[in-house]
Amino acid sequence: MAFGTNIRTYFEGRWHEGDPAVMRAADHGIWQGSSVFDGARMFQGVVPDLEAHCARVNHSADALMIDPTMTAEAMADLAREGLRPYGPGAAVYVRPMYWAIAGSDLGIAPARGQTGFALCLEEVALPDFERPTTLTRTRFRRPVLEDAVCNAKAGCLYPNNARMLTEARAKGFGNALVADAMGNVAESATANVFIVRDGVVLTPIPNGTFLAGITRARHIANLRADGVEVIETVLGFEDVAAADEVFLSGNFAKVTAVAAFEDRRYPAPGPMTRRVRDLYWDWALSGPRV
Repeated sequence: MAFGTNIRTYFEGRWHEGDPAVMRAADHGIWQGSSVFDGARMFQGVVPDLEAHCARVNHSADALMIDPTMTAEAMADLAREGLRPYGPGAAVYVRPMYWAIAGSDLGIAPARGQTGFALCLEEVALPDFERPTTLTRTRFRRPVLEDAVCNAKAGCLYPNNARMLTEARAKGFGNALVADAMGNVAESATANVFIVRDGVVLTPIPNGTFLAGITRARHIANLRADGVEVIETVLGFEDVAAADEVFLSGNFAKVTAVAAFEDRRYPAPGPMTRRVRDLYWDWALSGPRV
């Protein structure tokens, strides 16, 4: 079931109004989980880092042994074509997807050269920046590459995120702060995490257990260009508890302020969190319009 409205879907060579069926019962992507996706965002007439998101879905397909069928450039052009009918004030989630159609090797491995593709556009409002979230620990952890395809934005990884988030919500918190296999902070259940301490911004160093996001990289570049020191390092839960501010970074919301980690409270949105968001919006709105 869709979580947005005003849906447009590109499938099998044309745009469809609405949410058409794109998989069949015997498709490998349905029963073996060989699906990947990515997400970009249109807001205020711009689609920041669209080409990067399209390139990443192709990299994700490669990681799952699925052959991509479009170049990143062609995919981005297609997305812009589909976005033009939306109004200039629309906030739209842009989701390109691949899945394997047939299997080989007893049906487990995807057959090469048989790939499904769809590009789904859903109108979904940006979350309210002035409404921060809260974090708690979870017993579930991020896997390592030897256990799962951590180097892809793969649908098969998301049930683990879902149980993290469900556990956090059951405890009365908005999101989960997740450890990697070594017990260090990796990310939240839905987004990358940053902390602020004495004017310095710190974030977990990418160690292969989580996707270091495109929006995360953009925030790091924007902050450094603005003279802020940003350090990628190993962080423990005690570092988060000792922080002056905490914020999350992801494509869906761009920046999410954090008001609490368990019983530790923070100003939210704090001054650095506002600065990150302002820098991102200034950068994004300087780009080309759809």
